[in-house]
Amino acid sequence: MRFPTLNAWLDWQATLHPTEIELGLERCAQAAANMGILPLPCPVITVGGTNGKGSCVTLLDQIYQAAGYRTARYLSPHLLQFTERLCFNNVQQTEADWCHAFDQVDTLRGDISLTQFEFI
Repeated sequence: MRFPTLNAWLDWQATLHPTEIELGLERCAQAAANMGILPLPCPVITVGGTNGKGSCVTLLDQIYQAAGYRTARYLSPHLLQFTERLCFNNVQQTEADWCHAFDQVDTLRGDISLTQFEFI
């Protein structure tokens, strides 16, 4: 594993790409293809807009869980700590979970340069 802590991963990711923002989805699509996660094996709901995204996503997550579905919820930005960004069935992922996931992304992305947002 390249880094032993979540903070070390996040600090490194901030320096990985020459610009903070780069428009287009080609690099992300290629990295996802390298990881073998396309097409996605489940429905995805994307909530956009200016205000209320976190509340809407959390409410949808609770509705689907109450209906018996397994859910994954990603929120950005986080409120208090980075690990709250991703929950599976309302269980927050640990720093170790994030480090493991980042290690897999780092390995499978190949030489594709990703912004920190894209890497996460």
